[in-house]
Amino acid sequence: MESMTSKPLPLDTILAGDCLEMMATLPEKSVDLVFADPPYNLQLQQELWRPNLTRVDAVDDAWDQFASFQAYDVFTRDWLTACRRVLKDDGTLWVIGSYHNIFRVGTVLQDLGFWILNDVIWVKTNPMPNFRGVRFTNAHETLIWASKSRGSHYTFNHRAMKAANDDLQMRSDWLMPICTGAERLKRNGRKVHPTQKPEALLHRILLASSRPGDVLLDPFFGSGTSGAVARKLGRHFIGIEREPGYIESALQRIELIQPPDFSEEDQVLPPQIRREPRLPLGNLIESGLLQPGQVLYFRRDRSLSARLRADGWLTIDGLAGSLHKVASRLSGGGPSNGWDLWFFEDAAGELHPLDTLRQQYRKLSLTPLELSAEEAEEQPET
Repeated sequence: MESMTSKPLPLDTILAGDCLEMMATLPEKSVDLVFADPPYNLQLQQELWRPNLTRVDAVDDAWDQFASFQAYDVFTRDWLTACRRVLKDDGTLWVIGSYHNIFRVGTVLQDLGFWILNDVIWVKTNPMPNFRGVRFTNAHETLIWASKSRGSHYTFNHRAMKAANDDLQMRSDWLMPICTGAERLKRNGRKVHPTQKPEALLHRILLASSRPGDVLLDPFFGSGTSGAVARKLGRHFIGIEREPGYIESALQRIELIQPPDFSEEDQVLPPQIRREPRLPLGNLIESGLLQPGQVLYFRRDRSLSARLRADGWLTIDGLAGSLHKVASRLSGGGPSNGWDLWFFEDAAGELHPLDTLRQQYRKLSLTPLELSAEEAEEQPET
């Protein structure tokens, strides 16, 4: 995604200062993705202690304290408005919160014109217990994923998410631990930041909703988790943070990360096939690439063969249906992509997936609107 302005961006930089003031210095419609982890306004009234009489290092910092819900709403509207200005029209925004603030944030998001795509539940495998025993253990946080407006052409790497989930469609409940162990930044034995997010969470967000080279804005940069993951995945980041201690730790953390040397095969790109129209198997029969009565083989197994009907259905041992339905039955149920599972035999006796014929058909049937710019110039005027 190209920036809509020629003003240079402070890429891979942490801007020190108030998020509203710093975002005002950025060009309009200049970032591809926003990840925001704002103050939760936890409203803690007193210290928390474990049963063994050790103090809980909870969030009691000044930056998380607001005079009232109204003051928090004003703050939320201001920073979301600033994010909306710098976000590209086809960009998206992620914001994470707890029951203390996420419902208020969601209301403001919708009031400003953002279109909510998903609410994702981060289910913590190792949540902090409720030490007083007066309510349920708070074992999750909520992420809202929103596009700038309804109908915008946002990035969603569906195939990457499916591949990362053992070839199953990724759900909106994400099970992963909180940040602990070596990943947790500490100084003098104490946590650098009380709400440091796990890199696994940011990895999934960036992999799902951005492309290599995209620019991520994090207006509440904290300990720099978003910047660290962006650097590992070949994205750019712009962080904004006002606390000097957090900035120092984030810089040290990110400087230790070597930018990836991605090959083209390593890049996770949006699946082009999703932008192409669905292609019925009958089209291949009509074009002569396949013949009625032709034998197709399941998973290259010549003992599992089906015959192709003139209408595009397959028949095998009394079972008839689409290439996907029959493949699903033979696989034991569940979604199946028949284009990859059924094979045809060429003149030399070698087996190839049906998808090769599908791609061949698409190349043969391109219209001028689907051609590249160079190819379109070669088309005669009508």
